[in-house]
Amino acid sequence: MTEELQTPPLVENESGQIRRVGVELEFSSLSALRSAELIQTRFGGEVISHDPHYFQVKNTELGDFDCKLDVRYAHPSEEKEGTAKRLLGGLVKEEKLDDMLRRTEAFIGDLSEGWLPTEIVGPPIPYTWIPQIDELVDDLTKAGAEGTESSWAYAFGVQLNPEVSHSDSDYLLRHLQAYCLLSDWLRESINIDVTRRILPFVDRFPLSYIKLILQKDYQPSREELIDDYIEYNPTRNRELDMLPLFRFLDEQRVMSQITSSLVKARPTFHYRLPNASFNKPGWSVTGEWNRWLKVEKLAHARDRLSEMALAFLDNQNKLFHNNWAKMSAQWLEP
Repeated sequence: MTEELQTPPLVENESGQIRRVGVELEFSSLSALRSAELIQTRFGGEVISHDPHYFQVKNTELGDFDCKLDVRYAHPSEEKEGTAKRLLGGLVKEEKLDDMLRRTEAFIGDLSEGWLPTEIVGPPIPYTWIPQIDELVDDLTKAGAEGTESSWAYAFGVQLNPEVSHSDSDYLLRHLQAYCLLSDWLRESINIDVTRRILPFVDRFPLSYIKLILQKDYQPSREELIDDYIEYNPTRNRELDMLPLFRFLDEQRVMSQITSSLVKARPTFHYRLPNASFNKPGWSVTGEWNRWLKVEKLAHARDRLSEMALAFLDNQNKLFHNNWAKMSAQWLEP
């Protein structure tokens, strides 16, 4: 039975429009081209090839999709081409160098296709359209796509990018607090894959940072909130990555401290924790959205949030901590 999509406590963005969410899917055993064809069959649009392992599906009913093998070296980039031309420009004619780069990238992609994931990056859609993404997941699964649990080596994930309702410090802080308080519960509820726990992509927030933001007298300005976040989390590798949102809100502040070109500005939370459990009965993107809403609902309930923060800090001060994942359940909205 399909899980019913739940409604967030705040359904509109700052412009008064229905909030949108971007969905990113990782899986194996299905090529980028075949994935693009399935998107076209489901939602229409035009398949455009950029290289043998990168395709776009433009102008679908939902918007534009990217489908690619999730390995940067398999795709052309200005940075790679510029480096190659600086190193080899005097030795190889430009047209031959371009051809050599394309062949090398295609070879790397072919070599990697069996063990690196195919990634679909969906367009921002109204959150009410998430069930249509689940229909696409069904199409991919029937065509042979394999998810996280299909192999110990598959550290695949689903990433949700829910658009924020507000951009003030109070709103952002409450969601960070709520997430940190529910992290243990989320990990236990999702049953995070062992390989994904070992790899750095969904690292926890440092306990020192969690203790800082849960203090009752911690009431930073937005600038202070961003600076503190970057001081304790100068990385994209967090289960809830706030850097894209912070870059959207304050480009100069963030990029003066973060050098990674992979941080893309967008007005969303970047929630990276869920497994991509394509072959698991009953699993759905809708279910992961509903689980995320536990965070939003807690952030919206100020008194409950404050009570839970005090309990967390009290538990941390004990010589023998109680199981916080189990304790968390008493603050969850039914």
